[in-house]
Amino acid sequence: MKHFFYIYLLSLFIYSCGKKNNSHPKKTDADQVLDQAYIFLDDKKNDSAFFYFNKAKSDLVKNNQTLLAANCLLNMAIIANDQADYFSGQELALEALTLLDINDKNHFPYLQSTYNTLGISSNNLKNYQEAIQFYKNSLKYANDSTYKEVTENNIANVYREKKDYKLAIRTYKKALSQLSANPKEYARVISNVAYAKWKENPKHPIRNELIKALNIRIKENDLRGQASSYAHLTDFYEYTQPDSALFYANKRYQITQLINSPDDEIEVLKKLISLAPEKNSKLYFEPLQQLSDSLQNARNAAKNQFALIRYETEKHKADNLMLQKQNTERKYQIIILLAAAILTSIIGLLWYRKRKHALKLENERNIKENQLKTSKKVHDIVANGLYRVMSEIENKEGLNKELLLDKIEELYEKSRDISYEEVAQTTNFQERITNLLTAFASDKTKVILINNTEDIWLNIAEKIKLELEQVLQELMVNMKKHSQATNVVIKFEQTDKETSIYYVDNGIGLAKEAKFKNGLTNTGNRIKNISGKITFDTGLEQGLKIRISFPTP
Repeated sequence: MKHFFYIYLLSLFIYSCGKKNNSHPKKTDADQVLDQAYIFLDDKKNDSAFFYFNKAKSDLVKNNQTLLAANCLLNMAIIANDQADYFSGQELALEALTLLDINDKNHFPYLQSTYNTLGISSNNLKNYQEAIQFYKNSLKYANDSTYKEVTENNIANVYREKKDYKLAIRTYKKALSQLSANPKEYARVISNVAYAKWKENPKHPIRNELIKALNIRIKENDLRGQASSYAHLTDFYEYTQPDSALFYANKRYQITQLINSPDDEIEVLKKLISLAPEKNSKLYFEPLQQLSDSLQNARNAAKNQFALIRYETEKHKADNLMLQKQNTERKYQIIILLAAAILTSIIGLLWYRKRKHALKLENERNIKENQLKTSKKVHDIVANGLYRVMSEIENKEGLNKELLLDKIEELYEKSRDISYEEVAQTTNFQERITNLLTAFASDKTKVILINNTEDIWLNIAEKIKLELEQVLQELMVNMKKHSQATNVVIKFEQTDKETSIYYVDNGIGLAKEAKFKNGLTNTGNRIKNISGKITFDTGLEQGLKIRISFPTP
């Protein structure tokens, strides 16, 4: 569940107030552009709103209207965060800070909202210590008691994400002691306190506190709060009373559909797949895949659109500066030439022409050298890349359309600035495993990952990770070649003693007397190398179950 909704709305409220309070009797072009941005924002046309905020910001900076320019940047940061583009949200909010004055009380609401937006970005990027500091900075400029209470709750949420449960509980209680007569916020905090106690000690009896919070939220018709309560109750019962956990997960699923929260809906669908009986869990595969694809496509499109808007604006600005520089240089050259024509002799004029000719030749050589360098980079990076993609199209059957588009997009990005050295992109192991496994998904085969989190891989040695990567790749290759499966689920679990990976598909399975060929034999050897075990359940009527386990460091 996302715990920042209230502050998000508060930020938008501050921006709306700022818009109204900064209106002018006679509107400038920048004011009219800003008004258009707010119209699109009210209509939830975020890409158009982002475009006009960006356009208004540039004009406002030129006119020294820094507060309104900061307001534009803040709105752009909130829109970016809403599309899960947290890096851009952080960058835009930091830029807004440079336009705000910490000594001007008129700027305090914007400083409060800027630091709050930075807290949201940092928390979602898992920069927890940064998030806490940003939230604390936000409190320095706040004079609204409800905002302070909710921000304390958000700080406690970050401590909980860090697994610092004692400090989280202490901070929740601080927020609880300051609460005014606001039932929704009271229910939020008591539910969060209880959940943090349970995370610290799973034997802690918190059921009554969770039910108390849920009843308040039902009475207040707080749908988002109810979804949060159902999430806590699902986690609470998951390993002790699975039937109850499944009941509350279904309740949460119903609420998330009502409040149109796709992130929460995806989260609860994964939970339902994990909790539901095998024959029922298949019902959730398709909606999960469709929702995940739809949300990811929408967010990717928004990120690309926002990046393009900013790129075009900066390019236009750079082009104007270059044009001004060229005009200045041309004027200077004309003055020099005229002075030389008047003051120098014929010999001087001849020398000048000779020098000019030498410079021309040198420039031509430089241009040719640069062209050769650029041509080589185009060949090495773009042409070879295109050849590789063409080869895959020609020789690889069942080519994944999305993977092909990703590769073409990568070549596009490299070609946009071919003069810069290519910087190698590295990914963490969680991302590598996700990319590896989902690469085998297609229109006919859905691949679902459960609980592939960064925490699982934190203490796993690189040698083990490399062996596991090869093992999982071999399993997926065999699935693609032989299983005819339409649904594949890979689930990751970890205890203090053992880390396990469960593979399940609904394909044709393996016969009991089946003999393993080189690929699966090598898989067994790799598992032995990491002191692990691999078990094949071949007695099923349909499908295949595999369990891989190895000691947790």
